[in-house]
Amino acid sequence: MKTRTLGSQGLKVSALGYGCMSLTGAYGATAGRPQAEHLIHAAIDLGYTLFDTAPIYGGMANEELLGSILQGKRDQVLLSTKFGLVLENGRIDRTDSRPETIRESVEASLMRLKTDHIDILFQHRVDPAVPIEETVGEMGRLVAQGKVRYLGLSEASAANIRRAHAIHPISAVQSEYSLLERGVEERVIPTIRELGIGLMPFSPLGRGLIGGAQKAAADLPKSDYRRLDPRYQGENYEHNMNLVQQLASLAQTRGITPAQLALAWILHKNEDIVPLIGTLRLEAIRENEQATAIELTPEMMDRLDALFAVNAVSGVRYPPSMMRFVDPD
Repeated sequence: MKTRTLGSQGLKVSALGYGCMSLTGAYGATAGRPQAEHLIHAAIDLGYTLFDTAPIYGGMANEELLGSILQGKRDQVLLSTKFGLVLENGRIDRTDSRPETIRESVEASLMRLKTDHIDILFQHRVDPAVPIEETVGEMGRLVAQGKVRYLGLSEASAANIRRAHAIHPISAVQSEYSLLERGVEERVIPTIRELGIGLMPFSPLGRGLIGGAQKAAADLPKSDYRRLDPRYQGENYEHNMNLVQQLASLAQTRGITPAQLALAWILHKNEDIVPLIGTLRLEAIRENEQATAIELTPEMMDRLDALFAVNAVSGVRYPPSMMRFVDPD
């Protein structure tokens, strides 16, 4: 797989990253150790070098699983993890980006990941109670100490990205971005392009609406958090699936899958974009990697832009319990 550069600090990663959240039950099914090991090793063999996790994924089990599996392969991969969200009774309860909490979180992540450094450290969500300058200042001190190599922000507004970058160089921003979610195009993407920051989009396949199981919320497992996703509900779901079916028709004309077409679209948007994709299917890991070689004409890009215009999708992207953690732009 080809590599891409994120930011201007020298961070080079594979054109696709592996989002590990799904390994520990976020979408219902949980990968056991043998399956997870098989998936991660297969991804490495296919050229994936970037693996993204977080303490809240699986209640810290995700970092522990990944750290265990990558023993003996740590020098072949880059690890990104996060801090700043607090779980209570298995649910995200609040943000906490106080400097002392950042230090504690990073030390705990290093232990669970069985490593002496984190390649990319992200603030998982902006904490309105702590100035972003104070947060990034502490993150920068961790870089100076050699415990972290590069810094990132997740779901941050353009204004806070700019403030953070003025304190310490930010190499990457994580935000939801896909054919089904293009909100970052208005302010976030122009800001990071101006500042020389890369984009690591999560949910580039619309949390499975594109090329996934494609089941309405009521038909998903009770442990699948998408049961609360507004875009999987009722009329929203029917409307969005109509869009996906039109995407499938376009993909068929090229002899590729809808997921491959959606990934090719996002990869063609700019060379500073590295989508994070999570899956429990080996065939999907291979299929996604093949998408990096697909060429799209300007005419096809225009057709996709028009079909999936900013307001084409029905339903907001998070339920209210999660929207409250998104930094308003």
